[in-house]
Amino acid sequence: MKQILNHLFEHKSFNSQEAKTILTNISTGQYNASQMAAFMTAYCMRSITLEELEGFRDAMQDLCLDPQLGEYALIDLCGTGGDGKDTFNISTLASFVVAGAGYQVAKHGNYGVSSGCGSSNVMESLGYRFSNDPDHLRRSVEQAGICFLHAPLFHPAMKNVAPIRKELGVKTFFNMLGPMINPARPKYQVAGVFSLELARLYAYLYQKGGQQYTILHALDGYDEISLTGSFKTFTNSGEYIHSPEQLGFQPIQPAEITGGSTVQESASIFSKVLQGEGTTAQNDVVLCNAALAIRTIHPSRSFADCYYEAEESLLSHRALSSFQTLLSLN
Repeated sequence: MKQILNHLFEHKSFNSQEAKTILTNISTGQYNASQMAAFMTAYCMRSITLEELEGFRDAMQDLCLDPQLGEYALIDLCGTGGDGKDTFNISTLASFVVAGAGYQVAKHGNYGVSSGCGSSNVMESLGYRFSNDPDHLRRSVEQAGICFLHAPLFHPAMKNVAPIRKELGVKTFFNMLGPMINPARPKYQVAGVFSLELARLYAYLYQKGGQQYTILHALDGYDEISLTGSFKTFTNSGEYIHSPEQLGFQPIQPAEITGGSTVQESASIFSKVLQGEGTTAQNDVVLCNAALAIRTIHPSRSFADCYYEAEESLLSHRALSSFQTLLSLN
């Protein structure tokens, strides 16, 4: 590790194979906590290269536990986190809306590190027990339309670095990897990222894969559609900038979608939105993100049609039913 750190301190980068080997060694516990903390910190102070990101991703994918869900046409809605915005759990709620609309979702999530409440925090607080049992996951997809994949149960590297990430309390390159390393390898992916630079790296890597994808970055920093301003998407068919007005909405204030600083607050908003008691701004943001996911599956459909489909799922309580069914399978 001393050699690796000196390499980074000299502002040098690694090729994809070198990066893959380093992360494989981290996963198998070959470095101590101080060494791993130094390695992660170095990437907080410099940009990650395309080859490094690709190598880290490949290592995580090679080592992950297979949930055996290859028979399903799954979609994941997952953000990197690390945008510092403390929003409520928008992508997780949108995942249940998409499931309620009749699609099959494999939601990849974890505890919050650089934010107060990650998707795993809110799911656990609402009574969900994490599982990596393939039979349980298949039942979840077939009966609830969604399964929840708690990252540490599938990625050995997460187990070794989780305490260090928690102590550091800032976003690291593991945030950058989150959406790309869903162990179910879904056919469709909506990946929200915290910077335009990372969005471009993602776009290049996803172009090489076989997925239908939408990579998303709000120009004011969010890793999801926030409706606070314009956002950029990278899809199989190209790059686009969208404004709230183009989607039929007036821009909202950031304060209208905060609520992620504590688990209790996040869980309360989560329940209210699913039960039809969310504010207009909360509902609109969740539905726009769900609509983008549906459009990722059906790119020929208009955003408005996809939005109406998502809205029907929420208003009819089918999204709530999906959540309740998932809990009942515990």
